[in-house]
Amino acid sequence: MTEPRDHPFVTAVKPLVDAMGGELMDPALAQPDDVVLSWEGEDLLAVRLPQLSDSLERILAALERRHGVPLSQLDRKAKQDVVRILEARGAFSVRHGVETVAGALGVSRFTVYNYLNRENANKGNQG
Repeated sequence: MTEPRDHPFVTAVKPLVDAMGGELMDPALAQPDDVVLSWEGEDLLAVRLPQLSDSLERILAALERRHGVPLSQLDRKAKQDVVRILEARGAFSVRHGVETVAGALGVSRFTVYNYLNRENANKGNQG
């Protein structure tokens, strides 16, 4: 980027871009799918967002860090909570999302579907 990385706007958005797995770049290098961000009317930086499949891996890694152990070592209730969080974040709209999550949790796809069905049944009983 031509602008200094310590610009207040860059400093403000960098944690969000990092958390999403995005990449900051010079706006002149932006491709059509990149998001160009402006500051006071001037294009200051561009953000390249990750592919959805990469986002799922990033979310799984963040959940693993949060729990402090591999997700496969969690107890059943904690795994159900992880599936609930992942569903809320759209993880199962990603191609092979169920398979990826099942592998990370050390359970079968069938088990992940059971967790999802249980969560959806609980939602139905609340309303």
